[in-house]
Amino acid sequence: MSDNIVIIGGGQAAFSLAAKLRALKDARPITLVSAEAVPPYQRPPLSKKYLLGEMDFSRLLLRPQAWYDENGVDLRLATFAEEIDCAARIVRLQDGTRLSYGTLVLATGAAPRNLPAALGGDLSGVHVMRDKRDADHLSGELQAGRRVLIIGGGYIGLEAAAVARHKGLDVTLIEMADRILKRVASAQTADILRGVHQAHGVSIRESMGLVRLIGRDGHVCGAELSDGSTIEIDLVIVGIGVVANDQLAKAAGLEVANGVSVDAFGRTSDSAIYAVGDCTELPYGEGRVRLESVQNAVDQAESAALAIFGTPVPYQPKPWFWSDQYDVKLQIAGLNQGYDETLVRPGAREGSASIWYFRAGRFIAVDAVNDAKAYVTGKKLLELGIQPERAILADAAADLKLLLA
Repeated sequence: MSDNIVIIGGGQAAFSLAAKLRALKDARPITLVSAEAVPPYQRPPLSKKYLLGEMDFSRLLLRPQAWYDENGVDLRLATFAEEIDCAARIVRLQDGTRLSYGTLVLATGAAPRNLPAALGGDLSGVHVMRDKRDADHLSGELQAGRRVLIIGGGYIGLEAAAVARHKGLDVTLIEMADRILKRVASAQTADILRGVHQAHGVSIRESMGLVRLIGRDGHVCGAELSDGSTIEIDLVIVGIGVVANDQLAKAAGLEVANGVSVDAFGRTSDSAIYAVGDCTELPYGEGRVRLESVQNAVDQAESAALAIFGTPVPYQPKPWFWSDQYDVKLQIAGLNQGYDETLVRPGAREGSASIWYFRAGRFIAVDAVNDAKAYVTGKKLLELGIQPERAILADAAADLKLLLA
């Protein structure tokens, strides 16, 4: 039986697992299969500095091609896995290649939800933002004076709005829910970011759905909205979430729920197959969750590498996230799922604040807006399992360090 380790996917999780195995001095052959034509790279800067033209793509690469050559990682680019034969332990690639494996790792990531063709999603000028190709297609359309409609008021949509305004476009953002960030943040966090965007000239229209996009000669030129109004536009950015790329796992008969189901070591329902990153649903607290973040991609992949190497340590997620919009840095520690109480604490600087989330009286997460001290403190509290004293937290003049005393 082959001892080859095959990794399917070309993102942060795939690279992190391969790098960790080599750091552990695992000498087994590693083959990394990526559908993209370039080596694994950082994705967050794509929709920010890269799209703005402030960062060359070479600076986004996690490692240059030479690293893979020097570390014995067989990098197969511009091809993808079409089928897994679990019984024979063989992966068949789109180009016809058959790879045998002793251990298979799925790091297939997630894909953006596309706008249905019935709503005009098949018109040219309609974009999603996930990978380098998306960024390259979009960059040429972000021209000052043009009118862009952004569909979706989550972090993807808000970050796209910030970039478009920076480029001088006229920006309208619609959100079907009654407020932006409805699923992922408190009303207080949404209020702060809404104000920031409106101050930069973004028209935010909440409780507003899309009836259809209007095309002319195959290109989008307008949008009919749920209030009966019609607006003229030159392009559209769709930011309505992502879905796990779990089709390959499902076709192979692996257990799949909201992503590929894995245990605390990254193992799937087949003991020879692991899965890591955005494509997975993993244990978290008393339930299960899918974490879409760089932090999880790295930490879960490194945990799975330890298990593959033979020194398993269960992965206990300590989630953290960030979002950059204009001169605002939002840093998040923890998961606010199921929160029933928030506490807003003003920051030391003008425009800074933190929103602290509680569930059944227990601290579970913090949003820090231009407030690095609140973020670092909240993150440390969560890591140590310390519950903050409310009196200190509620006193804007109190030093947050007291919470860790």
